[in-house]
Amino acid sequence: MSRIGKKPVPVPAGVTASIEGKTLSVKGAKGTLTLNLADEVTYAIEDGGISVQPANDTKRARSFWGMQRTLVQNLVTGVTEGFTKKLLITGVGYRASVQGQKLKLQLGYSHDVDIAVPEGLTVATPDQTTVNITGIDKQAVGQLAAEIRRWRKPEPYKGKGIKYAGEFIFRKEGKKK
Repeated sequence: MSRIGKKPVPVPAGVTASIEGKTLSVKGAKGTLTLNLADEVTYAIEDGGISVQPANDTKRARSFWGMQRTLVQNLVTGVTEGFTKKLLITGVGYRASVQGQKLKLQLGYSHDVDIAVPEGLTVATPDQTTVNITGIDKQAVGQLAAEIRRWRKPEPYKGKGIKYAGEFIFRKEGKKK
């Protein structure tokens, strides 16, 4: 039994959910999100919530149960609150700036790195070493953050690079003389 899957996803006031065929659509104050429904799980909108149950008692259906419930929860959270990822840039001369729909990064390469911001996401740089990514789709926010971080992962000796806020970088001791 999935402890997560057993709980119905509460739908707050101002949010509407509808199931049309194989698609769940959730509409809220920040926008509309859709999810393609898995065949292994059944979905029902009842009592101000969305319940997710396995369609049968197979291992595959039980595996999908908790994940699908979490995906539905991410839809509801996205249209009500949205998601934010914060990246911190550490290193001499490393900096970021937003120019229109492009994020310009200076990361010690011989050239600047330009990253296009996808539709539906907003990127802000409160200062030169901080990048905030916000949007209603959790997967898109996380994907853009991972693509930005990929350009210069934090290294263990000096800690230079791009890291998530709150991420712990295991530091190594340098050479002994």
